[in-house]
Amino acid sequence: MKLRAWFDGLDGRERKLLVVFLSTLGALVLVGGPLGAASLAAAQRDDNAGLSEVIAEIGASESSLTRLDQARASLQQRYAQPAPPLAAFLAQHAKSVGLEVPESQDRPPVPVGSSKRYEERSTRLQLHKVGMLALASFLEKVEQSHLPVVVSRLNIRKRMSEPDSYDAEVVVSAYDRKELPKPSTDKPAAGTDAPTGVTP
Repeated sequence: MKLRAWFDGLDGRERKLLVVFLSTLGALVLVGGPLGAASLAAAQRDDNAGLSEVIAEIGASESSLTRLDQARASLQQRYAQPAPPLAAFLAQHAKSVGLEVPESQDRPPVPVGSSKRYEERSTRLQLHKVGMLALASFLEKVEQSHLPVVVSRLNIRKRMSEPDSYDAEVVVSAYDRKELPKPSTDKPAAGTDAPTGVTP
């Protein structure tokens, strides 16, 4: 009732201004409300899409990390059993496929890799008058031995006077992993000098 009396007490110009103001405010509420809700929903969708992308990237990186872990475990398993002396190892595989090794030469081991944690041992074989099937079977047995052993060099020459007869030079390398020395947990004895630049 008081509001009605207040409105009736306004002059014509003030009433028109009040009506225009209230109409504009109502229009803003009617139009701006849905627009604001739509804008908020769009922002929420963008946030959800961003979160979905992050989750997908995490899932992809997780599978990559799993593959890396599996490869690392496979590598460690391969190096867990050191390769035997190569001359006897190769002679055994050659004999199993009917090959004779008339000449072999062991080479001195050399460190490999930037960390020098690995050492390469190699043996050079000279095979004469071998058939291709026997040679291929021998190489396959070496490569599939599940040991850190590879054929690092292969040179095959056909003997012109005989069919299916070849001379082959084969270099087989074995890789040994050196275990890193464990860090010492012993404390220096009393009275010993501390390293330079270190305050005891």
